Amino acid sequence: MSPATRQRLRISGGTELAFITAGEASKPAVLLLHGFPGSADYFREVVPELSQVAYLIAPDLPGFGASDVLQEPSFPAFGQAISELLDRLAVGPRYIYVHDFGTPPAFHIAMQAPEQVLGLIIQNANAHRTGLGPPWGLVMNYWSHPNPENEAASTAHLTFEGVRNGYLGGMPRDVAARIPAEVWEEDWRVMQLPGRMETQRALVKDYGNYVARFDEIADYLKRWQPPSLMVWARHDPFFDLAEVLSWMQALPRMEAHVLDAGHKLLETHAAAATPLMVDFISRTQGRSERSGA
Repeated sequence: MSPATRQRLRISGGTELAFITAGEASKPAVLLLHGFPGSADYFREVVPELSQVAYLIAPDLPGFGASDVLQEPSFPAFGQAISELLDRLAVGPRYIYVHDFGTPPAFHIAMQAPEQVLGLIIQNANAHRTGLGPPWGLVMNYWSHPNPENEAASTAHLTFEGVRNGYLGGMPRDVAARIPAEVWEEDWRVMQLPGRMETQRALVKDYGNYVARFDEIADYLKRWQPPSLMVWARHDPFFDLAEVLSWMQALPRMEAHVLDAGHKLLETHAAAATPLMVDFISRTQGRSERSGA
């Protein structure tokens, strides 16, 4: 097993991306995309075991973790930046971990080169309107009426308490107690750095453009039916549980597991999720090799 290696790479336009690689490049690649407000560190508990069967690439999204901010942050720009990273690393066919704010760039990458997608690992990722429950009301109002008042209301979660809620919101007390405060304290420290809060505000606005692409995403899923594993946190306060059924209807052969976790599932349930991912990659990769894909 190759140890995890932290690296930096300067992409077009001068932005430097920070990322982690682990495992042998000869093994099937897995692109691990984190969500708000974290970094590639979200995957720290799954890397040791998962890297035994796969070559892992886990970038900090631009403006997150140790990656530079983009001059004009947007989810398509994130997708393009990570696509360039994959090209520079000569990564071919890949599995994609699809989660939260990592979901829009994940679909940008997948739909840009669908033949390169070995499979999807879906963890509290929204791709249907069913996932937009009551907490999204203020944000959707901002998308419809983008004025300063609505912007302020839709970004009111960009506080220390909001970052903490991203980890603990909606969770049973005993599960929440398993997450150390240091993880959200570090996220909040990073969000205070120059350009980071502006990035977060831009993404809240741009998520409306991602939602407008849901029909295109549905067409992609219907046509390509990528092999998929769902590992879903049932106590997520941001993405409605009805989203699970929408995914299952879109991908009728998808293997789905709903765990007793919150939005940041891997912070508490990595030990349960990792073997499911290892098994999924091993099984689907075996089918690909037998079919000559």
